[in-house]
Amino acid sequence: METLMRGSFVSLMMCFTLLLGCGRKPDAVVTAEAADQKAGIAVPGIAEVKEIAEEGFIYGLPLVMCYTAAYEFWVDKDSGQYKSPIGQLFNEHRVFTYEDTSVVTPNSDTPYSLACLDLRAEPYVISVPDVEKGRYYSVQLCDWNTFNYGYIGSRATGNEAGDFLVVGPQWKGGVPAGIKKVFQSSSDFTIALFRTQLFNAEDMPNVIAVQNGYRVQPLSSYLKAPAPAPALALEFPKASAELAKTNFFEYLDFVLQFAPPAPDEEAIRDRLARIGVGPGKTFDFKSLSPEHKAAVLLGMAEGQRKVDERVKTLGKTISGWNIASAFGDRAFYNGDWLLRAAAAKAGIFGNDAVEAMYPMCRTTVTGETLETANHNYTLTFPAGQLPPINAFWSVTMYDGKSQLLIKNPLNRYLINSPMLPGLKTNTDGSLTIYIQKDSPGAEKESNWLPAPDGTAYIVMRLYWPKTEQPSILPPGQGEWHPPGIVQNP
Repeated sequence: METLMRGSFVSLMMCFTLLLGCGRKPDAVVTAEAADQKAGIAVPGIAEVKEIAEEGFIYGLPLVMCYTAAYEFWVDKDSGQYKSPIGQLFNEHRVFTYEDTSVVTPNSDTPYSLACLDLRAEPYVISVPDVEKGRYYSVQLCDWNTFNYGYIGSRATGNEAGDFLVVGPQWKGGVPAGIKKVFQSSSDFTIALFRTQLFNAEDMPNVIAVQNGYRVQPLSSYLKAPAPAPALALEFPKASAELAKTNFFEYLDFVLQFAPPAPDEEAIRDRLARIGVGPGKTFDFKSLSPEHKAAVLLGMAEGQRKVDERVKTLGKTISGWNIASAFGDRAFYNGDWLLRAAAAKAGIFGNDAVEAMYPMCRTTVTGETLETANHNYTLTFPAGQLPPINAFWSVTMYDGKSQLLIKNPLNRYLINSPMLPGLKTNTDGSLTIYIQKDSPGAEKESNWLPAPDGTAYIVMRLYWPKTEQPSILPPGQGEWHPPGIVQNP
């Protein structure tokens, strides 16, 4: 879930029959220009149309990506990724394996529970059970702006049972008795991502018992009161990563109507309106003049280029590991729409740094690519220097090209802290993990992380990292960082 979507908008220029003809609908940009002219506002020239399209692409990318994921998970039953109807909780009673190919860099530590909530008619109540001490869980609340606006769980609210109210951007009602905390989404639709720690394969029934205690319900149902009038029925535009390449601003039109602008968004919203993009509008690319088509395409391509470049600079490389965090709430982004777009592109729905950190590695400590087809490697934690966390840590292996889990004879995709009692330490108290495609031998197999017959991509997950030093926090500046991976002689 840290990375939910594949694909790029880079191929925009190839997605159209270039600049041929106009449709029957009026040119959206021309219509917007006419409105500007009538209001006495300077009409944007071709160069400014390109600039606005670029800015709009960067601003809108996370919203369009979020909508595309939401459509596939909660609207389109034939998408291959469908989970449940909007408003219903879906529990995944398993972790990902090499057979799961729809999600890159899948998390195989914490089975998921997911829900998409429509807050237009009334708030929702999320209820969690008592979760045993020592088992980490979290509920990440992420709105369609991709702001992480709240957390429930071990770190944020504790492992005790509780009821929490999730409200929409316009809600101003009273808080019922029994509600522990209120979380306000900046959009009318919001996503709740539940993660429940799994200790080992035999632990799955215990995870299922926890998941069965999770509940989402409308406030009226929680209060056993009559439900308010339902919100207006919606026709959700069919969406996929491929369709988003050709209908980007049409999707943005749709999503923006459910996300009223905050003060830091007013300027970009006004700019978008100047080319006919905004709530209640219908931006029809096919209807544009050849000149406006070219300007919009070039603007979007430049926006994509800037997003891709920003992704490369999100973190700091230390000992071969990229250490970064680019996820947070509205205050965290503070109007930096390029950072928000890069975060979504790098791994939409990622956690805040205080909830989880994800060091990523493709090279040795000296910078060589991890070529596990021909070489063996080791990752050694010195004595007393395991990842400093309050919950748990893991090291997960992926294929370097596909970023999917690896089929292997042990059906082992990761090594994590719950496995420590079964791992062997060295005479000096250090812990070595053997990274290779073939078994290192019976004596070392307990510490073997099977690797692909190719290149490797390794992700470390640190849930609820400690804040006191040594810590990985602040990202890239903390005193602790993963040890470098070394090639065996």
